[in-house]
Amino acid sequence: MTTLYLVGTPIGNLGDITYRAIETLKKVDMIACEDTRVTSKLCNYYDIKTPLKSYHEHNKEQQTSYLIDQLEEGLNIALVSDAGLPLISDPGYELVVEARLKNINVETVPGPNAGLTALMSSGLPSFTYTFLGFLPRKEKEKIEILNMRMFQNSTLILYESPHRITDTLKAIAKVDSQRYVTVGRELTKKFEQVLTHSVDVMIEKISKEEIPLKGEFVILIEGAVPLNDEFWYEMFTIKEHVNYYIENNQIKPKQAIKMVAQDRQMKTGEVYNIYHNVE
Repeated sequence: MTTLYLVGTPIGNLGDITYRAIETLKKVDMIACEDTRVTSKLCNYYDIKTPLKSYHEHNKEQQTSYLIDQLEEGLNIALVSDAGLPLISDPGYELVVEARLKNINVETVPGPNAGLTALMSSGLPSFTYTFLGFLPRKEKEKIEILNMRMFQNSTLILYESPHRITDTLKAIAKVDSQRYVTVGRELTKKFEQVLTHSVDVMIEKISKEEIPLKGEFVILIEGAVPLNDEFWYEMFTIKEHVNYYIENNQIKPKQAIKMVAQDRQMKTGEVYNIYHNVE
């Protein structure tokens, strides 16, 4: 059966690849990859001679159609990202959706993931976590998302570039400067760093160049400690619940209403109407 393989590749150390991944990359007819220069290094290391085809964020619309055509003609194709798992903050979603619509077999060959690698050694709670990928670049939009997410009892996992790591940490500090965060960089490589401190201490370490601004970064944010128990808000009316979030999180009513709706498993419109006395 013709198959689209989603293959995990190393996030740094080339030794972190499975036998199955190597065998798959050798046996397929084509490897679709973000950057042929990056994937060729992996292929050369493991003597993989399969032809490479560029598939990235800027050409995915055109290349999705091409790859689907090739699959329908009987070729087996492997999709990889530059590092880690395809589709996880990397291209591939549209290709998988289209392949399934065409009844093309899709098979996953799992591998390393930067977010979970950092979480394992962070010392932050790992039982419940939320992957957010890359936050928006604008500070206002970042803080809006952080205000909604940082008051949930779940460790947050973010990806960030070295050019924006400081700005993102400062945005986190504006929501809660004492919250513990982990910064991971150069994971699985020679100069790997995984540090956990309060966010204000982390910003200071970066300013002192104790954390070099090189390589791709993972940021983990400690989840909020629940108040008393899961249903702490039952002591409040809905209006009091909304006002609690407004006053304690310094956010606008619109954001607080969304958070209350999520807590109480209600529709946002219902909470809005109660808060604003709309009948």
